[in-house]
Amino acid sequence: MDTNILLESGTNELEILEFTLGDNHYGINVAKIREILQYQPVTPVPNANPSVEGIFMPRDVMITVINLKKCLGLPDTDEKGLFIITNFNKLNVAFHVDQVIGIHRVSWEAIIKPDSTINGEDDSVSTGVIKMDDKLVLILDFESIVAGISPETGLRVNDIDAMQERARCDSPILIAEDSPLLSKLLTDCLKKAGYTNLIVTTNGKEAWDKLCELKKEGNVTESVDCIITDIEMPQMDGHRLTKLVKSDDAMKSIPLIIFSSLVNEEMKRKGEQLGADAQLTKPELGQLVEAIDKLIHQNSNK
Repeated sequence: MDTNILLESGTNELEILEFTLGDNHYGINVAKIREILQYQPVTPVPNANPSVEGIFMPRDVMITVINLKKCLGLPDTDEKGLFIITNFNKLNVAFHVDQVIGIHRVSWEAIIKPDSTINGEDDSVSTGVIKMDDKLVLILDFESIVAGISPETGLRVNDIDAMQERARCDSPILIAEDSPLLSKLLTDCLKKAGYTNLIVTTNGKEAWDKLCELKKEGNVTESVDCIITDIEMPQMDGHRLTKLVKSDDAMKSIPLIIFSSLVNEEMKRKGEQLGADAQLTKPELGQLVEAIDKLIHQNSNK
């Protein structure tokens, strides 16, 4: 199946691949998918996490296969199914699913953010829910699933711990991140790095509304020295937020960093077209702090 579907940047839309596990319907952002393969035998890995089926090597690249039913606590069957091969956070991972239903183009505005009964701060299950016809499609948080199996694939907090003692910096930083866990880790790490003046929002729309409020007060560039945004967020994604900021005369000088698991070569081109000042993949916390240091310093010298 061809998953190389390119959307115009900054339209606040995404392509969702709908698939099934038993009778349940789930979704994944097409931007994470490299290809879809028929099931093939895998080599088990001794002492691996119970959700890891094993490894296989299509085209000389070793890929870990994760049994998504086991991850989600669903009854496992002998269904051969399909492998959805993904790439995010610089990792290639295959997810074993039953069937692929199709691809839907949807607006982030149509994606409902799950409440705290579904997503706790430390164990998020999904990033959103879409109502399609008479069914609900749950968009899974694949980054959290992988990080739960292999914690070292998550944010590299040790990068910050390894830094020398840093002076406190009052430069205000606006953060747009929908994952409660990642938002907390990110803010904790930035505070350790000396950045204590943080404005935290949960999606692009909330961040944009805050920027517009500050603009109305007449001090947006004094109130925000840097913007850090994820890409995948309900209501408004990071690319749309970037486009709005960089198209606004009062805001376009504010340095903006895209910090997302989806940053690959194709996504970098999109971010560059929209005017992002830096783009980093999610594990690289040390590089994020370096980018903030550099951009805030450059901006203050203009």
